[in-house]
Amino acid sequence: MPRTEAVARRTYGGRSAADRRAERRERLLAAGLALFGTDGYAASSIEKLCTHAGVSTRNFYEEFHSREDLLIALHARANERSWRAVHAALENKCDAALAERIELSVRTFINAMASDPRLARLAYVEMIGVSDKVEARRMAWRKKWWDFMVGEADRAVLRGEAKPRDFTLPALAVIASVNELVHHYSVNRGRITLDEVIAEVVRVAVAAVTAP
Repeated sequence: MPRTEAVARRTYGGRSAADRRAERRERLLAAGLALFGTDGYAASSIEKLCTHAGVSTRNFYEEFHSREDLLIALHARANERSWRAVHAALENKCDAALAERIELSVRTFINAMASDPRLARLAYVEMIGVSDKVEARRMAWRKKWWDFMVGEADRAVLRGEAKPRDFTLPALAVIASVNELVHHYSVNRGRITLDEVIAEVVRVAVAAVTAP
């Protein structure tokens, strides 16, 4: 058996090396959410992250090349979870009207991305302006949601709920409203509710698709 495979299969206290490594990774992800989402990305050094996670810096670099990679991983995990949740919510709503599908999509997405204030801050505050690499990943996810919104608008046209037109700018306007309103919510928690944010985004989205 190759040495690397033997090491991976070695157990300590009934747990394999792979299991222990996966647990350390989860602890680092939890530490990233806790610190990036409260103290902020700039104030959260690798040493602080490791102390919070209870791992060594060597363990950190076994999982992530940098703090940027940890930030990107957290953002990607949140978006992937939201993507699955939105599509699952719409799975049995093929015949639902545009307004119902948009309300369900927006509510599912925003609850997944912003119900935890730490995640809202990470996704809509701390991800901004970190580096070209982080921005590229953020924009890739924005493009994916943008395409989803255009797809919903095109569906509304086929159902006779909207007039055919180029929905590129309307979809971008909806994405921008989500970003700005959730950012506003994350820095004004207690003065605005998530339900208010969701209701406003739904109004913007329906108007953007159905406007003449």
